[in-house]
Amino acid sequence: MPFRYYPRKKKSAESQELFDAPTEPRPEAYLVARIDGGARGNPGPAGYGVVITDQSGQRVAGLSKFLGHQTNNFAEYAGLLAALQYALEYGYRALEVVSDSELLVRQINGQYKVRSPILLDLYRQAQSLIGKLDWFRIGHVPRAKNKEADALANRAMDEGMGKT
Repeated sequence: MPFRYYPRKKKSAESQELFDAPTEPRPEAYLVARIDGGARGNPGPAGYGVVITDQSGQRVAGLSKFLGHQTNNFAEYAGLLAALQYALEYGYRALEVVSDSELLVRQINGQYKVRSPILLDLYRQAQSLIGKLDWFRIGHVPRAKNKEADALANRAMDEGMGKT
């Protein structure tokens, strides 16, 4: 899994060394958030799903939310923000995020620019929350390896559309 390490020391916004830093070992205690977002119609009825486990793989929480009429990329960011907020709310300072959205992962890692004004706002919110953590990594996995988060996102969309 390709992950990027975010050191949580003072850094400048322009610092490229942030993305070139060597991968550091995981801390003893951390959360893993598998996130997914989707929209039917894109834009269309949208929702996200997040499965949170502890470092040993024990499930801690499942989060999902219907987002109304949005794009799939908006939903992916909403899932990331939910995972970050959960970690901070419950006192965790270390988070590893796994997503099947290559766009989201590459934008958070600084490999792609965020051009959409709506996504830029969400990106900035995510960066602000990431900055409150001591340790953060994000990586991409194929959709087939993110089924549980996908199921939660689809359930949120179904519920929001009155299909359950």
